[in-house]
Amino acid sequence: MAGTPEKLPLLSVEDLTVTFTTARGPVRAVDSLSFAVRRGRTLGIVGESGSGKSVTSLAVMGLHTGARVTGSVRLDGRELTGLPERELNRLRGRRMAMIFQDPLSALHPYYTVGEQIAEHHRVHFGSGRRAARKRAVGMLGEVGIPDPARRAGEYPHQFSGGMRQRVMIAMALACEPELLIADEPTTALDVTVQAQILELIARLQEQRGLAVVMITHDLGVVARVAHEVLVMYGGRAAEQAPVDALFAAPAHPYTRGLLDSLPRLDDGDDAPLRAIPGSPPSLLDPAPGCAFAPRCPRAAAAAPAERARCEGTRPELRAAEEHLVACHLSPHAAAHTRGGPR
Repeated sequence: MAGTPEKLPLLSVEDLTVTFTTARGPVRAVDSLSFAVRRGRTLGIVGESGSGKSVTSLAVMGLHTGARVTGSVRLDGRELTGLPERELNRLRGRRMAMIFQDPLSALHPYYTVGEQIAEHHRVHFGSGRRAARKRAVGMLGEVGIPDPARRAGEYPHQFSGGMRQRVMIAMALACEPELLIADEPTTALDVTVQAQILELIARLQEQRGLAVVMITHDLGVVARVAHEVLVMYGGRAAEQAPVDALFAAPAHPYTRGLLDSLPRLDDGDDAPLRAIPGSPPSLLDPAPGCAFAPRCPRAAAAAPAERARCEGTRPELRAAEEHLVACHLSPHAAAHTRGGPR
């Protein structure tokens, strides 16, 4: 039975693979990734540097050059993979928008912030200069920039890091997109400004019914804003679950390691950091089995036959209670396999 528009995902990604050609051979930075996001919901994508988070976001926006992108990316049912650049340009900003990690690099230094937001609006709506500037000033005020009419005439370098990120949010939302991708939007900000930016995004999402993809390495950000969490490792999905279920009972040992590495309130001043041992996998020469197996405490403690399976056979995502998990040794997955499909 067909779902209602509210139940259907706004963004649907299936078997997304992004491969770069290098002098040392092909690099599959994202490998067979699938996920979906509904209107009014936030998906947090987390993982170490190099796990494929940002590559995924750029692939959704169609911003990769020199990469081979396969699989399906659908926005409200419309296929974006392979769409001509002219068509993608009509959708970027108008129906989907992105906030980048470094707003100073993303904003043009030679134009005022008001001019940049107004130009963005004119391109998609064909509005006149006066109407576009009014929209720019209104958006600056909406994202909490004081005296927006005056500050619209200032340049990016005249704003603090937090205010520049607010300008980026204003520009991203000026054309009322339905999907917002935020790639590490609070990385360079102090904790007070970070909280303000996250609250701003959450408020605007609630007001506009936005679907949000939040790319981050910070599990604190995920806990604060996400409804669903996708954990990536080595370009693949390791686990996906509702945020409460993931934090309460992580199914994948990599997710467990990420949570264990967080500082605790009951740690003493001299408590050592709990890092995940080992290094991320090479994408030039991927292992035939589970990419996390060389660092995995479960695999290290497993019987020889089970460890050989981890090292030789790549685990696929399987439903396990509220989780999707790619792990041969996950207790969740094992229980589900014994009990059969639900």
